[in-house]
Amino acid sequence: MNSPHSGDVARGSLGEVARVFLRLGLTAFGGPAAHIAMMEDELVRRRRWLPREEFLDLLGATHLIPGPNSTELAIHLGHRRAGWPGLLVAGTCFIIPAMLLTLAAAWAYVRFGTLPQAGALLYGVKPVILAVVLQALWGLGKTALTTRPRIAVAIGAVVASALGANELVILAVAGSSLAAWLHVRSAPASSPALVLAPFALQGAAASVTVAAAIPFSLGSLFLFFLKVGSVLFGSGYVLLAFLRADLVERWGWLTEAQLLDAVAVGQLTPGPVFTTATFIGYLVGGTPGAGLATLGIFLPAFVFVALSGPLVPRLRRSRTAGAVLDGVNAASLALMAVVTWQLGRAALVDGWTVALAVFGAGLLLRWRVNSAWLVLGGAAAGLLLAGL
Repeated sequence: MNSPHSGDVARGSLGEVARVFLRLGLTAFGGPAAHIAMMEDELVRRRRWLPREEFLDLLGATHLIPGPNSTELAIHLGHRRAGWPGLLVAGTCFIIPAMLLTLAAAWAYVRFGTLPQAGALLYGVKPVILAVVLQALWGLGKTALTTRPRIAVAIGAVVASALGANELVILAVAGSSLAAWLHVRSAPASSPALVLAPFALQGAAASVTVAAAIPFSLGSLFLFFLKVGSVLFGSGYVLLAFLRADLVERWGWLTEAQLLDAVAVGQLTPGPVFTTATFIGYLVGGTPGAGLATLGIFLPAFVFVALSGPLVPRLRRSRTAGAVLDGVNAASLALMAVVTWQLGRAALVDGWTVALAVFGAGLLLRWRVNSAWLVLGGAAAGLLLAGL
């Protein structure tokens, strides 16, 4: 699977990049798997900004660095389309809508002591998001799972995930397995060390310890979230563990209930789940705290993408590194499939939700309706059905 050079597709304007990612940031409900599916639908299928093979490589690259995968993919895609300014514009525009919505929710929470009700909205959104993710999985799978070894890696990743294996371990084993298979066949001279080195960051992340309780300050809030954004691999559950250990147990800045509400808001709003930091920052430090916490947790993603992005074409040109990337891509899709199964169990709760999912899939397959419109239609349907 050869990745084209970045010059093969025309560059776009910063205004185009801003418009696309602002809209995605406003409509990307459902977590990272759904965000990735919507980006694939909008930028690969519709706008043809890049080939599906290169999209998969960028997605695989986000799993080799710490931070929020879907946000890092947005940053990669912005850089791919409009260079270094596009890197900044895409990431910022994807984050800002979620940050502002989370800030509004935090204000309402502090003022009224409760979260805005979003159950009816998500009741209609989740089923159509399921259809969008399934369509993306089908299209990406046809590109990534083209050989028996890749299919075997994907199946193994699904089984390992179902058994509770760590996501990073799954990705590391998947990449090294395909590289080993390549060596058995041809024993090339190149080494996978360059690709596997980022996996060592997981060990570094696990060894990071925090000092004893410290008094609250805006500076310490920023540094805490900068640390989290710099070392965190894995899902939102890993984020919850990080936040609970320090903010609740060690420092006492938050109560357990406040932390759970903060994580819930991060999942209920569109865009990155990491905007949980915005909510927490507002609770403990007002509007300045919200801004600094958001900046701290997302800043490392821009730095890591800027440093690793230029390496992706080089990795693809190396046979061994390319095999590792193929393995990571296959495992990434397997992990998306597991998340989709979990999403389906949570989303398809009655006849109405099944009908919405089937209807959404039909619109995607038959008329290729834009996924953003599907999400808005699902939200309207959820609100309408809640009033019945």
